[in-house]
Amino acid sequence: MNCIAEIPYYKVVRKIIGNEQLTVVDERFIKLYEKKITTRYHEFLIRDIFDISYRQLGGVEGILYLHTKNRIFSYSINTDPTGFIEAVKGVIY
Repeated sequence: MNCIAEIPYYKVVRKIIGNEQLTVVDERFIKLYEKKITTRYHEFLIRDIFDISYRQLGGVEGILYLHTKNRIFSYSINTDPTGFIEAVKGVIY
């Protein structure tokens, strides 16, 4: 199955090692396929997705929202999501 579009997102993970707290920014990808969208830990069938939206927080950073039949999933991004959102809407509508 070929990936139609993808966008990077990041997850901030805090770890405590010994007496020190470390902050690690883990870059991941949301990938759009013909019948599903995948993230590192989730897979959403296209039929279960109602919408996708974006809210800019400042500069190029923002939150990408994936509206599914179960709940809304949010992803922190720091790239322009316009092309990815258009690709997703082209598949789900």
